[in-house]
Amino acid sequence: MQNRPYRSALYIPGSKDRALEKARSLPVDAILFDLEDAVAPDAKIASRDTLHAALENGGYGQRQRIVRINGLDTAWGAEDAAAVAAMDCDAVLLPKVDGTEDVDAFAKIFPDLPIWAMMETPQGILNAPSIAAHDRIAGFVMGTNDLAKDLNSRGRVSLMTSLQLCVLAARTTGIVVLDGVYNAFKDGEGLKAECAEGRDMGFDGKSLIHPAQVAVANEAFGPTADEIELAERQIAAFEMAKAEGQGVAVVDGRIVENLHIVTARATLAKAAAIATLEKS
Repeated sequence: MQNRPYRSALYIPGSKDRALEKARSLPVDAILFDLEDAVAPDAKIASRDTLHAALENGGYGQRQRIVRINGLDTAWGAEDAAAVAAMDCDAVLLPKVDGTEDVDAFAKIFPDLPIWAMMETPQGILNAPSIAAHDRIAGFVMGTNDLAKDLNSRGRVSLMTSLQLCVLAARTTGIVVLDGVYNAFKDGEGLKAECAEGRDMGFDGKSLIHPAQVAVANEAFGPTADEIELAERQIAAFEMAKAEGQGVAVVDGRIVENLHIVTARATLAKAAAIATLEKS
């Protein structure tokens, strides 16, 4: 379980000064500054300078600042990469990663910057374990819209295998994995249901397209008061059992072993990290 919260990751167009300003006050855990899909072709070049200036001015607090660039196979990718290498950001997000060779191509440009991968192509999904194991990869973001298009599929159920493969790959290597966007940004109940589903599947958080979605994602992917209280009781009971020479404890009629304590401590650490982030 990731202790640093990534409950909400909001896409912000790198070309929009107003949106870049508003993001400084939004209660998001991460900002996905976008130079790719959210920026029109005729604005892509200027967006690099706009985003560079916004990041230079700061004001984003403890939010993770992740910049998505265009692919190297586009007219803008190489210059995007060069521009981001000079930006004050926390990570770069690569679009349409098909395999480790795509990561290698960018790793030379960003020798020290953590790299995240958009998992949005059939080839990328099949290569998820090797991509996740790359020593420069720090996170996955599911690109469910592009993936559905390439699969010629309809409905989230058709994406379940892809989603679960990426969660498995991320958990194997310990990287962050974020669920894809929910397009109907005015449908709060639908978003809530999809966030709950994503959390149950093991995602760390959800990528978002509108500020109105932030509160729902933060609630869904953060520990609940009941989960925090249970974690505290499990730890206390287990420590007492150990002091009495026992290897297991019982809480609410359920066996509590060391593996449950690992999860309980991670839950409390995540809750503490969220509290710290929300104060910043």
